Amino acid sequence: MENRQNEVTMDRPEAKKVIFSGVQPSGMLTIGNYLGSIKNWPALQDDYRCLYCVVDLHAITVRQEPAELRRRTYETLALYMAAGLDPERNILFVQSHVPAHAELAWVLNCYTMFGELSRMTQFKDKSRKYATNINAGLFTYPSLMAADILLYQTDLVPVGQDQMQHIELTRDVAVRFNQVYGETFRIPDGFVPKAGAKIMSLAEPEKKMSKSDSNKNASVYILDGRDEIVRKFKRAVTDSDTVVCRGENKGGINNLMTIYAAFTGKTDGEIEREFEGRGYGDFKLAVGETVADALAPVQERFRALMADKGYLESVMKDGSAKAFAMARKTLSKVYRKVGFTQPKV
Repeated sequence: MENRQNEVTMDRPEAKKVIFSGVQPSGMLTIGNYLGSIKNWPALQDDYRCLYCVVDLHAITVRQEPAELRRRTYETLALYMAAGLDPERNILFVQSHVPAHAELAWVLNCYTMFGELSRMTQFKDKSRKYATNINAGLFTYPSLMAADILLYQTDLVPVGQDQMQHIELTRDVAVRFNQVYGETFRIPDGFVPKAGAKIMSLAEPEKKMSKSDSNKNASVYILDGRDEIVRKFKRAVTDSDTVVCRGENKGGINNLMTIYAAFTGKTDGEIEREFEGRGYGDFKLAVGETVADALAPVQERFRALMADKGYLESVMKDGSAKAFAMARKTLSKVYRKVGFTQPKV
């Protein structure tokens, strides 16, 4: 698709470009969530105006235990900050605390084609996985995601490779709306981190690491203890070869090299030289220890934050107020353009 970033040229008072992203508070977050998104966010907070959301509305497309969902919401926000996000330099908030997300999603549903939604890979995958609960929310999930992004006149969306299809749909819907009503939405771009963008299962390297995987040895969670992390990496599926290098039919080793590179910053060549003449056992142990060492300070900060629920709620309240103010500007513009009446308050 051609770059349509400049199709909307609305003036914006702040000079910095806007970044928006978020993670669902469903299940325990994995190192895939960490490397694919959360770990990369702090590096952006000085150069961009960043909004990071706990996307609880998206989470209920799959049945959730209410008490657990509430707990995970606090935990996800705490993990954002434990990973390095400063609430003074970012807008951190919970999606359901800003009603404009759901309100704009309905409008965008009316400008998103059935065929577009039916082609979404994630809908097809989740429909197979949750065959007894193929609900309308699961189908229109991309419209809500588009609303999340477009509400804040977002320029860039840090996403994993599996979400790029949703970004393309968001761009298509925004362009369609702009063509009908004139300049309304900025056209966002997605970008994927160069390293660690897609982390695969330790048990089945051909599929993505998932926080909902029933095999707990397949995923390494951000909050796993050191012994548990090392144990999981020792059990990681590899192949019959013994040479640590990338190659065809070496999905397990390729994945471990990706993880090791993401945590250490080393290139494939450096990793291959480091483990030349050493077997897979040494490599898996080194990866496990490296991951555990890297996550230890994050876990320590997380525990301190979770011990102060009042502080977490103050961050939620402040962030949602800031997000609400930004979102209402866009929503009011959309409502006016589609013809809704808006009595003065």
